[in-house]
Amino acid sequence: MRGRGLRRPLPEGPEPGFALYLLGREPAPADWEFRWLRWPDFRLPADRRACAAALREAWERAGRERVEVACGGGYGRTGTALACLAVLDGVPAREAVGYVREHYARRAVETPWQRRFVTRFNP
Repeated sequence: MRGRGLRRPLPEGPEPGFALYLLGREPAPADWEFRWLRWPDFRLPADRRACAAALREAWERAGRERVEVACGGGYGRTGTALACLAVLDGVPAREAVGYVREHYARRAVETPWQRRFVTRFNP
């Protein structure tokens, strides 16, 4: 599982087998399978039920293939999704933002409502 910002170049290493793209509009085609979740910048996902399903799918697929989670910058939406994935993996919801900031990026989960989304995430 990796997080990244789509405005940056593709990192070196193997390409993902599956990606979850968190964007306000549909992404450009990719060379791998992906799922698009409508999620405007600095906001929350447009459909929370679809978000929970997409995160569960990414978490399940990460056990057998390389999975990428990405938004434009790679911090707010991506960090929020990674924190929710940490909750799915057993990290207590109240600790998930700190966990992602420590292990992914210190700027992850940018807004108060994104932090609240993580603490209330109920997989």
